[in-house]
Amino acid sequence: MAITFMTKEGYKKKMEEIAYLESVKRPEISRAIAEARDKGDLSENAEYDAAKEAQGMLEMKISQLKDLVANARIIDESKLTTDEVQILNRVKIKNLTNNSVVEYTIVADSEANLREKKIASSTPIAQGLLGHKVGDTVEIRVPSGLMKFEIMEIGF
Repeated sequence: MAITFMTKEGYKKKMEEIAYLESVKRPEISRAIAEARDKGDLSENAEYDAAKEAQGMLEMKISQLKDLVANARIIDESKLTTDEVQILNRVKIKNLTNNSVVEYTIVADSEANLREKKIASSTPIAQGLLGHKVGDTVEIRVPSGLMKFEIMEIGF
């Protein structure tokens, strides 16, 4: 698996999710399997099949999360600057087509959450902004076409 960059906060959230899945969800599914097994013939027991499938999905998710954190590199936030756009920067940009202003924080792919205005560093918009300075105008190719943005502010 490829190296993933994460913040300390993002790493902590992933570790908490792993702990929750292992300590709460895994025992719940084990109980569901035991209850279904107690109901008799397993060859025609849909409850048992569903519980075993849920167990497989849970174990796969736990494994993926463990791989993710095993290959994670924590970003040293003390070495970040606001001279130019980089990962973990909060960037205020103005869409030059419709003059709308939006603000995003560029984060690692595993921490992206549009509701929190966190976009993945691998997205076209983040890729187009990385390395540019306040006042720069950037043209970014997105699925709907070409967009022009002005970088108004870079912060944390």
